[in-house]
Amino acid sequence: MVTGHLSRVCGRVKLKSMKTWVEDYIRQFKEVVDTIPAESIAEWIEVLRKAYKENHQIFAFGNGGSASNCSHFTCDLGKGSSISMGSPFHCLSLNDNVAWMTAIANDFSYEDVFVRQLENYAKPGDVLISFSVSGNSPNCVKAIEWANAHGMTSLVVVGAKRGRMAQLATKTIVVESTHYGRVEDAQMMVGHILCYAFMENAEKLKA
Repeated sequence: MVTGHLSRVCGRVKLKSMKTWVEDYIRQFKEVVDTIPAESIAEWIEVLRKAYKENHQIFAFGNGGSASNCSHFTCDLGKGSSISMGSPFHCLSLNDNVAWMTAIANDFSYEDVFVRQLENYAKPGDVLISFSVSGNSPNCVKAIEWANAHGMTSLVVVGAKRGRMAQLATKTIVVESTHYGRVEDAQMMVGHILCYAFMENAEKLKA
């Protein structure tokens, strides 16, 4: 009985401790979100609207959790936003062809996994979006350098360290945190805002 009682007490103490930790995580994320200027996201919406109107392509890429966020973004843009707008966004996550990525990494280097895909697909006027916490991922940096040299518009979301990507990009949104989870949470939020702008304001953005 004593052992069972102590176990329940310890369980309540741990639950209370974790509740405090969760509340702190949410509080810090709210603080991070408040540092992201709405004007910057609105400018990105206009870049995507222009690409849509002019029939340009939109590429997204990143590493790890950022890669998953890029895939989620292009899924929402390619499906939901396209349906609402009445014709498709031409968008692609460069993270989603595993065979191609691994062939490039194996035969050349991991730094080339995005740039060599852009060499196949991209044209002047196209747009790339890259998510990164560090802002210094060599494969992302190399792709942005190539894009800038070939008449593309580059948009990046990076963490507080900014890195080389922030220096190179046409437009940069900085998430003022170095915490991987909170920066990637913010990436997802930015991606959703970009897509839902077209889902929920289609008539306005078609004009």
